[in-house]
Amino acid sequence: MTEGRVRRRLAAILSADVVGYSHLMEQDEAGTLAALKERRRTILSPLVAQRQGRIVKVLGDGVIVEFASAVNAVECALELQEAMADANESVADHPRIVLRIGINLGDVIVEGSDLYGDGINIAARLQSLAEPGGICVSGSVHDQVRRKLDADFEDIGPQTIKNIADPVRVYRIHAGAPVKRRHGDVEHTVLPVPTPPSIAILPFTNMSSDPEHEFFADGLTEDLITDLSQVAGLFVIARNSSFAYKGKSVDVRSIARNLGVRYIVEGSARRAAGRVRINVQLVDAIAGGHIWAERFDRALEDVFSVQDEVTARIIEALVGQLTVHIPDRKRPSNMEAYDLCVRARSLGGQSLYAQKESRLLLRRAIELDPGYAEAHRWLALDLWAEWRNGGDSATADLHTALTTAEKAVGLDPNDAGNRWVLGYLLACERRWEESEAQLAAALNLDPNHADTWAIQSDLSVMSGRPMEAIDQIERAFRQNPCPVWWYWWLLGQAQYAARQYDRAAKTLRRDDTYRTESRRTLAAALARLGRLDEARQEANLFMIGNPHFTIRHWVGTQPFRDEAMREHFIEGYRQAGLPE
Repeated sequence: MTEGRVRRRLAAILSADVVGYSHLMEQDEAGTLAALKERRRTILSPLVAQRQGRIVKVLGDGVIVEFASAVNAVECALELQEAMADANESVADHPRIVLRIGINLGDVIVEGSDLYGDGINIAARLQSLAEPGGICVSGSVHDQVRRKLDADFEDIGPQTIKNIADPVRVYRIHAGAPVKRRHGDVEHTVLPVPTPPSIAILPFTNMSSDPEHEFFADGLTEDLITDLSQVAGLFVIARNSSFAYKGKSVDVRSIARNLGVRYIVEGSARRAAGRVRINVQLVDAIAGGHIWAERFDRALEDVFSVQDEVTARIIEALVGQLTVHIPDRKRPSNMEAYDLCVRARSLGGQSLYAQKESRLLLRRAIELDPGYAEAHRWLALDLWAEWRNGGDSATADLHTALTTAEKAVGLDPNDAGNRWVLGYLLACERRWEESEAQLAAALNLDPNHADTWAIQSDLSVMSGRPMEAIDQIERAFRQNPCPVWWYWWLLGQAQYAARQYDRAAKTLRRDDTYRTESRRTLAAALARLGRLDEARQEANLFMIGNPHFTIRHWVGTQPFRDEAMREHFIEGYRQAGLPE
């Protein structure tokens, strides 16, 4: 009888797995295997021994480790992620080994030196939920360690685990999140390279003697990013992250590592006497060397044909065919209108004065080229911003903004940017189904469109789905690792909505977004934390720059679908002392 009894024990199980292992093996099989073996010998095994753990099994790119103590398991995981990040920082070239880690405290079945059962399965599932370089733990682990370790736990709620009857509560440990590195004055996260061909287009250098042509060079870069983003087989970094390197002397290999891509496009443009000369090169930043380079010398009016040719050549080099479908975007017919629109792009999201200047430029562009869809799109956004900030007397401007956005989509339905702007403005009019259809169309046209993912986060908050909102803004960050300030605002807003007030306050105090409109959300988060003096100080500072703000007007401009979420924000603003 006793011989057939199953042996069980309670154990803390750590499951770790290498991010992008198949891609690493494809690129450098021998180097990857050697690196893994070296990391196990010099980092993993010593740390496990120090924390009284036991390596149960090694599964190619993964490992299962048993601990008698949950505290020891989490401390080992934190030290392991830190050591791996330090080792990656010292590696100049591929491969870079990044781990995901999951930890569960549960019952396991013992068979010789091996372990089985739900305790193991849950740990492996938690590992798959972790961010690259991050750690996820079950609620049972969290309960054991939360008062014993100096770590920041984020509750991501109950998660359904395959073959486990009841959902498991999961926490992220942010002390083990992807390690930050600084390059010049830009902070980056070490990101894994995705499986599809991944690419960043760096700002083209203006080779003209006229500095005013800087806008023209920037416009070429932005249009190339837009065109390549619409190719379903490519992973393309968004405009803001590419332009974080404008004017900086940074090695392309470092840029590729910071942005988590393999390929880099560099170029230059010279515009003079009605002609344009464009030099473009495509670089494999991991393997090294140029894949393709070419010079184009054309009449200025042919510049958009050059853009199409460059796009096609890059797709041919990366995807291997020219038959990939790219939706036809409507090009401007007037170069002066194009120059004005490019200037207006650079003013978006800045001060109220900048928005007024942008509106003037865009209206002039539309006068010169009434069929210029992109100019209508940016004008619609400026009009919406004017309505949102202008008080009750500006109510009619929402209709004007919406009509302008509808005009943009009518002129060019194949531009994802036009679609997301219209989708958001439709939400502001509570036309939910039409809004959702436009946002879905935007991502169908351009699955890389970071702004669409970001704006969906805002609408998910307004609909009472804060955890979904956090996932969406994190997706936007992956496409746009160095984003504009309002991405950080949306992250802080989603964290506030999820009642993660401490995390929201930390996010909204970042230099990236602090001193912008996000200050009012920071004030609400501080108020919810009971830090009323700080909250009221931030609210007063916010009012200096936004003297016409009232809670009543703000509520009227927000596309809330969930009443409880609306009241959650109103109460936070009231506690912070913002005016009714």
